[in-house]
Amino acid sequence: MSRILVTGAAGFIGFYLSERLLQDGHDVLGIDNLNDYYDVNLKLARLDILKQHSCFQFAKVALEDKENLDKIFAEFKPDCVINLAAQAGVRYSLENPSAYINSNLVGFGNILECCRHHRIGHLIFASSSSVYGANESTPFRTSDNVDHPMSLYAATKKANELMAHSYANLFNLPCTGLRFFTVYGPWGRPDMAVFSFTKAIIEGTPIQVFNNGNMERDFTYIDDIVEGIVRLIPLAPTALPQWDRRNADPSSSFAPYKIYNIGNHKPVKLMDMIALLETTIGKDAIKDFKPMQPGDVPATFADITDLERGIGFKPNTPLSVGMQKFVTWYKDYYKI
Repeated sequence: MSRILVTGAAGFIGFYLSERLLQDGHDVLGIDNLNDYYDVNLKLARLDILKQHSCFQFAKVALEDKENLDKIFAEFKPDCVINLAAQAGVRYSLENPSAYINSNLVGFGNILECCRHHRIGHLIFASSSSVYGANESTPFRTSDNVDHPMSLYAATKKANELMAHSYANLFNLPCTGLRFFTVYGPWGRPDMAVFSFTKAIIEGTPIQVFNNGNMERDFTYIDDIVEGIVRLIPLAPTALPQWDRRNADPSSSFAPYKIYNIGNHKPVKLMDMIALLETTIGKDAIKDFKPMQPGDVPATFADITDLERGIGFKPNTPLSVGMQKFVTWYKDYYKI
């Protein structure tokens, strides 16, 4: 049994991870600022489920609030910290860049400082497939260069990786960064395609199909994401003295630091995803074809060789299975 602090616990991945950790017998303290980026009632409904566990505690706090964050660390004394709180979304970063600066940079800096001063044994933090940016060499490998982000959101996630590495080096803080690939499933985020398309198809309103449908995404089911995180918790990275400084691999280090991709390793064409969703719902979509949006990339595709080697697991839930589970949940939650 461990004491685990999960940031963004009322969020999609944070909720699922916290539930799994509680079921596994851990003490969990979840923090979240409950902002209104999307429906707060959905976040509160997730929290209501978590609060049914006697080993769950919750604190409403923003990562930017360093004073209260530090108090939480001092009182709870976590063994491991899993940072999933962030301002998410590529397109929203065009409208409200300061939200990304505050949460993803200032907030993450506060997390690193708290982990440093409270001697946390392992920090696991969310990165994103967005960091691959302009890279069109697929599948995306953690050894690839990621110096050309296409959005501020991606830039903040790349910055998180660099910030974490500096703390791993300077303060011997073991850090594991996870590049998530298009996570979906029940209780998901309303701004993500599977959720928003389902809503539109059921309501008979148009769905916006960007880049005229010429997109591919590596859709990854939520249970696979959680399984990967849980298996990594006891595997804090260690320094690699043999790390080659002349041929630097950005996914590992001479410091206790490691980066993994977590994706389904099976990119799906956007139009195929829509067709599958139409079949699952039993209704055709009204498609509004649009050009590529600023900040978007045409395709994502995860190479998960490192993950499979490191934890003996790879995401494997077929999109058809995950889609059915999502649509069933959606109809039940919204009483359709």
